[in-house]
Amino acid sequence: MTTRKSAVVLGAYGFIGAACVKHLQAAGFHVTGVGRSRSAAYQTFPDIPWHILDIAQATSEEWQEIFQSADIIINASGALQDSAKDDLEAIHVQAIERICEALKDSDKRFIQISAAGVSLEASTHFFRTKAKGDALIQKHLHHAFILRPALVIGPQAYGGTALLRAASAMPLIGFKVFPDSQIQCISLDDLAKAVTQCALGNIPEGTTADLAEETPQSFWQLTKAIRSWQGFPEWRHAVTTPNWLLTVTSKLADMLGHLGWRSPLRSTSIETLREGILADTSIWKKAGGFTCKSLQETLVDLPGSTQERWFARLYLLLPLTIACLSLFWLASGIIGAIQLNEAQSVLLERSFPPALSLLFVLGGSLADITLGTLILFRKHTRLACLGMIAVTLGYLGAGTIWATDLWADPLGPYVKTIPAMILALFPILLLEER
Repeated sequence: MTTRKSAVVLGAYGFIGAACVKHLQAAGFHVTGVGRSRSAAYQTFPDIPWHILDIAQATSEEWQEIFQSADIIINASGALQDSAKDDLEAIHVQAIERICEALKDSDKRFIQISAAGVSLEASTHFFRTKAKGDALIQKHLHHAFILRPALVIGPQAYGGTALLRAASAMPLIGFKVFPDSQIQCISLDDLAKAVTQCALGNIPEGTTADLAEETPQSFWQLTKAIRSWQGFPEWRHAVTTPNWLLTVTSKLADMLGHLGWRSPLRSTSIETLREGILADTSIWKKAGGFTCKSLQETLVDLPGSTQERWFARLYLLLPLTIACLSLFWLASGIIGAIQLNEAQSVLLERSFPPALSLLFVLGGSLADITLGTLILFRKHTRLACLGMIAVTLGYLGAGTIWATDLWADPLGPYVKTIPAMILALFPILLLEER
């Protein structure tokens, strides 16, 4: 079979999509990427052509134009759960309908990256919508490939794999989450290799197959294996996490999803782990596919470096930092508004005109409350942090000019704002998702 040389990868800057791009390039393909974030696209692959658009909203005509010169199309796009950013029905079903329309009567190879365990009767909306999309592909694109990987482990930490790294790096106490759940994994490298094998024509067209290691392990065993790979000692104590606590946590994470946060603790992730992630690799083997590496073999191939341990330790501090900053600034603004006379007296004692001092206090309270609220919205977090730093510098500058004596105040009203300002730098540096 003739090797095809042009490939289009949907979601090319994502966790799986980026690995597919690299493997396809190594196999000699000319790759074009599709994604909705221009900055993420060119940061990940500045040297490949890009189509920047919302995959969930693209029309059949737009897909026809994008696919016109392509021999291979790989769909590595998707989302875990409905949120302010994502609509599962739109990206997993409606987008597939329009893609199928664009590819009808075409001999172009289409490779769909789905997930092990998809079913129309599944307990999560993610698996149900993925199953609907797969069914559309099987109905309209008979020669298409559908690959269904189990839990994907790769060098990059994103979503559930980032949470797994963070949980494995917890000090002293290990938390047993769903200790009886059985999990199969697949290395990101093996998944990208499987995609490339399909693109090269080494797997029969129309193949729908699960991809995973042969032997499952419990989620607790998986967590301990990750911890060992990270280079941390065994935990001194192990505590089984109660299901009710995970349920409450997932509901809170779902609420944060409406603010733009794609937390790996959302209910879809929790329910998936509760049920386990198992795959049947027999179809892949019958199709001539290779044997995927075991978890231990996957970890041996990944670097367990200092920066890996740093990331794992810092990952859970990001939401704590944002919560702390929000509470600090909201409290500052609300207390200032409630104790208006006391706050104003500080300025009146320094010969400020009453009207101007009232304006400063009310304006400061409003600014504090605004920043404390904005930081909770994912798309405004970086701007809010920059605003916090700017307001703090303005506060210190004005205070130094008009109330210099407060630098020597034993309660340290100026000094204590400096650590808060430095803390606001932390989310700015760690907000990148990919």
